[in-house]
Amino acid sequence: MAKTFDLIVVGGGAAGATCAGRLAAQNPTLSIALLEAGPSDRHPLVRVPFGLIWLMGSQRDWAYRTVPQTSLGGRCISVPRGKMLGGSASMNSMVWFRGRADDYDHWGPGWGWDDVRPHFEAVEEQMRPAPLRDPHPLSAALEQVHGGPPTPETVSSGPFIVNIKNGQRRSPVDAFLRGTNVHVLKGQHARKLTLTNGRIQGVETCGGDKIMARAGVVLSAGTIGTPQILMQSGLGPANMLRNTGITLQHDIPGVGANLHDHPAVAVHHERRGSGRGLTFAQLPLWALAPFQWLVSGRGPLASNTVEAGAFLSGKDGVAPQFQVHFVPTRIGYGKRAIGFGAGYYADVCLMQPRSRGSMTLGTDGAVQIDLGLLSNRDDRVKLREGLCALRALLRAAPFGQRSAPEVFPATGDDTAAVDAHIDARLGTAYHPVGTCAIGAVVGHDLAVRGIRGLWVADASVMPRITSANTNAPSIMIGHRAARLITQQIKAK
Repeated sequence: MAKTFDLIVVGGGAAGATCAGRLAAQNPTLSIALLEAGPSDRHPLVRVPFGLIWLMGSQRDWAYRTVPQTSLGGRCISVPRGKMLGGSASMNSMVWFRGRADDYDHWGPGWGWDDVRPHFEAVEEQMRPAPLRDPHPLSAALEQVHGGPPTPETVSSGPFIVNIKNGQRRSPVDAFLRGTNVHVLKGQHARKLTLTNGRIQGVETCGGDKIMARAGVVLSAGTIGTPQILMQSGLGPANMLRNTGITLQHDIPGVGANLHDHPAVAVHHERRGSGRGLTFAQLPLWALAPFQWLVSGRGPLASNTVEAGAFLSGKDGVAPQFQVHFVPTRIGYGKRAIGFGAGYYADVCLMQPRSRGSMTLGTDGAVQIDLGLLSNRDDRVKLREGLCALRALLRAAPFGQRSAPEVFPATGDDTAAVDAHIDARLGTAYHPVGTCAIGAVVGHDLAVRGIRGLWVADASVMPRITSANTNAPSIMIGHRAARLITQQIKAK
């Protein structure tokens, strides 16, 4: 017999966990289920901030890859996404930014800065983001270049604000979901929605279970998962669905379109005595690190890896156009990310890329992720500027005796060398957004157009990416969605 709830939230990530918890708080008489495809977030590597480097590529990562990127010589790019309670918020670097206030001018009515700011404030009361405790000396030194803390509103640099409490990751699961009466169903991978006459009836899982919803379903499966479920349910671009053999239920051309991310390119610096790494001198540090973290919540394992960074302007000298992520630890540039040696790593990403891609299904039904990286040539021009700005920042930083030379690519700032590095190494900041955008797929109330009893609440609804890390805005979306959905339910 199928289980039945009043509301089903599909996906327990940053937005989904927040939305489910807030829906339960605002509607105590309703039964609410949260379906999460992955396992629990109760794992040491999730709790330990530094553990994220081992979560990438693990069973708690969807480990997506793009199709060959035309503008990058046909390279495929990694698209890690969390597959556990908390989603990517359980394996990210815990960096906290709202974005720029004017980012939200592009989201349409009801989503301007004055609309979203109260939700950020309410979220931050629970999440309690704070300056990173005990940043590495290299990270702390960055603040002396432009002054901090870093903010996308102005040129600035220094250690980041993070969602870490007492040396442990604090996720939206901790802040909003635990302790509620939400029925959390782990290991339940939603395959498609069931609907009759344009109204959602419930969810069918990959295991064949049917879970029914009296009031409706909230899709919070993320920028890749949410459009995938919609398409598998026959809700999406008509021509693409026909090519896959899926019966069309409702033509929604915008599903899967507008996919974009922050394109990023990095440099690597190495020298003994600079940053963290595997060296004979640092062996005692790493040997004692687990005990130090267990006793005091401090030490290298309490580092979120991406400890600091900057917001930099381009040649025109106006508002920041680039974000820098700085890791005071050696990250290898060969086949092995972790190898012998000490150093530091930094990447620069374009805050507002013009390139757009798409998420579709192949004729075999498999997910086809095309980020469209650098498909707009202006993005390449800007990234050349960004790499020069990053190198200037690292030269200006008062690292003192900890300063190390650039060892990769170490080829200078001439256009040919920079383009070769971009072609060979460009990746992203792991911030995919936009595939179910407000105004295209959902209305400003987050209800899917043309379908009753269906909402979307995750980063896929962003019409345009925010000008920094997207974790905090995703949590804000979940928080705001709960209020909007509650209003719609009560109005019926």
